[in-house]
Amino acid sequence: MSNPALRARYLAQSIATASPGQLLVMLYDRLVVDLTQAEEALRAGDRETGSARLMHAQEIVAELHSTLDLSVWEGAADLARIYRFLLTELIKANVRGDADLAGACRRMVEPLRDAWREALQTTQAAAASAAGAVPARVA
Repeated sequence: MSNPALRARYLAQSIATASPGQLLVMLYDRLVVDLTQAEEALRAGDRETGSARLMHAQEIVAELHSTLDLSVWEGAADLARIYRFLLTELIKANVRGDADLAGACRRMVEPLRDAWREALQTTQAAAASAAGAVPARVA
């Protein structure tokens, strides 16, 4: 999709029709993209792009933290601590222009993203099985 308006419309529609689980995986996917781009930009000496990507990553982590319901799941408090630690590390990476720290943050996020994706796929498969349908794969 080379047309920016079409891409924006497609993205808006994808978000509007996504389930909460799909939105969570989409946020994690974007977080990994931001951290990858930040690390690459900082390694290339592009501090402006690196900073912008790290700031966007900080916004995503802050959103993940603020929407985490600690009363629903016993592991939520631990995840909240991870989010707080990650936010602190992202701020440090940005202030220092530290590509290695941005990469360390990405490596911390990737297994979380993969776990949420797997949980979503398992949930979708169970729901589809109960309904007698074949589940769609999460990209």
